[in-house]
Amino acid sequence: MKTLPSISEHIDEKLINKVIQNNFAALAPYYFTLTSNWFVRAYDHWKDIDKFVIIIYLIHQDLIYFRQNGIKINYDTFYEKKTIEIDKINISDISKDLGVPKESIRRKVLELQKIGTIKRLGKKIFVVRDTLYSAKAVETLTEIATMLHEFNKILKKEKLVTEVYSVNEIILAMKENFSYCLYQFNKFWFIYINRWRKELKDLESLGIGMVAVINSVKNKNFFPKKSMRSYHKDLMGSDTRGVNAMSISEITGIPRPTVVRKLKNLIDKKYLHINEKKLITFNAKDSAFITTKGMVNKNMISLSHFIYKVFNHIRIINS
Repeated sequence: MKTLPSISEHIDEKLINKVIQNNFAALAPYYFTLTSNWFVRAYDHWKDIDKFVIIIYLIHQDLIYFRQNGIKINYDTFYEKKTIEIDKINISDISKDLGVPKESIRRKVLELQKIGTIKRLGKKIFVVRDTLYSAKAVETLTEIATMLHEFNKILKKEKLVTEVYSVNEIILAMKENFSYCLYQFNKFWFIYINRWRKELKDLESLGIGMVAVINSVKNKNFFPKKSMRSYHKDLMGSDTRGVNAMSISEITGIPRPTVVRKLKNLIDKKYLHINEKKLITFNAKDSAFITTKGMVNKNMISLSHFIYKVFNHIRIINS
């Protein structure tokens, strides 16, 4: 550290949220890319998003232990570990924290045991090294860094900071204190998925819906207003092309019959719209629009907390 960090340079969490609210259009493509790609990778690895969430949850218990004991682990050291040992974790704890029925957790844990992904010894659970390595946050780390870089550019434009860190500088800073940064991201992520799981009942539906969202967000003809309040309304129905069930299946890796079934549910609930050409677009209506808007508002508060913790930490590391 070249100089001691100044408390006065610490960016306030409420200010971060205000900046996001006022400049959401600039940050949204990177935020939605991060969230959508996470679900694609999760299903690609395990063919069951909840199984991947369980693994991340178990790994997170190790991060909690490090946090409680003031231990800082860098990226390379963290993934060099042979196994992760979790003490006294039971099915009820996982079920309660993830909002998944106990029987579903029990069945999925047994399936993970059968394929050697995790091991159990009494009440202890061990995440084996191959599993830890397969869950390595490579693309996720880059996408987080890209989002933080874009946020940093907004701060510079608003004259709230004087420098902009490159994506690579942010990645290196997060890798230096990886256990802390991953802990903060997981906290945000569990809140995010638990909110949507409660509403949609399963995460595959969310992953499928996110494809339609990304199709709208990255539409070249989509020119939203800057603020989050306007952005959400502008986004509805902005995609005039749409995407079919086969394409969603190919993108997510989820079998087409499952995609068709879950799309029907999302359309019936008015989260998505299907046109006369059988193409799907993101155009939430009535209560679905209100719910989606409310979710985005809540998730931006949670994202503000994550950015507050991690971006300020990166500034200290790079000072």
